[in-house]
Amino acid sequence: MQSSLQSDLREDAPEVSVVIPCLNEARSIAFCIDKAIAALRGHAIRGEVLVADNGSTDGSVEIAQEHGARVVHAILKGYGSALRAGIQEARGEFIIIGDADDSYDFSEVPKFVQKWREGSEFVMGNRFAGGIRPGAMPWMHRYVGTPIMSVLAKLMFRSGVGDINCGMRGVSKKLAQQLDLRTRGMEFASESLIKAAKMGVPIAEVPITLWPDKRGRPPHLRSFRDGWRHLRFMLLFAPNWLFIAPGAFLFVFGLALVFWLLPGPRAVGSVIFDIHSMLYGMVFALLGAQIISIGLFAKVYSFAERFSPNQRSLERWLRRVKLEHGLILGTALATVGSAGSIRIVSQWITSGLGHFDKLRLVIFFSLSFFLGIQIIFGSFFLSMLGISRGTYIGDYDLDQQ
Repeated sequence: MQSSLQSDLREDAPEVSVVIPCLNEARSIAFCIDKAIAALRGHAIRGEVLVADNGSTDGSVEIAQEHGARVVHAILKGYGSALRAGIQEARGEFIIIGDADDSYDFSEVPKFVQKWREGSEFVMGNRFAGGIRPGAMPWMHRYVGTPIMSVLAKLMFRSGVGDINCGMRGVSKKLAQQLDLRTRGMEFASESLIKAAKMGVPIAEVPITLWPDKRGRPPHLRSFRDGWRHLRFMLLFAPNWLFIAPGAFLFVFGLALVFWLLPGPRAVGSVIFDIHSMLYGMVFALLGAQIISIGLFAKVYSFAERFSPNQRSLERWLRRVKLEHGLILGTALATVGSAGSIRIVSQWITSGLGHFDKLRLVIFFSLSFFLGIQIIFGSFFLSMLGISRGTYIGDYDLDQQ
């Protein structure tokens, strides 16, 4: 009976593919396959069930085949690697993924299909909206890790979802190919959602229930290690938050401190801010400028290598800003800084190298000189990064030839 059901599902052009990554899930894989096949059959959905095996040695492959699933083998180890292999081999127009430990109820597959048919290219399950059964999720994940990650995803990428780590989700085959998914580990969950959000595709959520798993062994997931990998990936894909925002704060704060103390000491209540605070202001400004530069390098690199698709504003900026703009600004600042410093030193030498009372001006002109040099060399490097994809900073718009 099971094989006949699957033979009905296996058509030349299935509409839906259910992809289940698997590594030694002999205790639970059959439940997942049976529920998925029954859901597809019961709702007249033309589809297939595909198990992406990642090197199981406990008979999971044989069980999957006996219960009517098509099995593909992922050579590279890792959760993301297994899913990438499964997605690549999936024949359906819409792909639904879910873990093999029976914590996700594959009878809820039709919910995802419905949202896709309504126009959503990416459909996320939401365990918090559907219900988390007792013992199904560690308290650290439920009340700390996943909520924080979800808020960060909304803030950084406007994802609009409340459960970023949900392992049951759906994506159209076309979109999956466009996302250029690369991660091999658990951060695959973040990568797929973040890239979809940055592309601006329609994203929907459906409430699902999370059940205690049936694996009977320690989970593959490692809370702190994999949590850090998720956070690290999110930060690497958000240079505005990782570099530009903190760099801009340091730069503005440091620059304001330098200009505030340039005329002389300042008193705030009983506290006197003097030359030492001005030196710290210069350091903050230079450090902020350096961090901003790294952020710009990261943004241009991610654009050139197609890590972050659909960056219209950045593309327009790259085509408008020329190398010469940076060289002019940097040269002007460096010239002012060097000329001012030379004049001060000349005056000091003329006075016989006696008492020196122009340290504030030295700090000011030194800051101008250092910023100018940094801008000059940073502009050259940005131009080099922009060459690789034809978005050359410093050239005219090639589309206007």
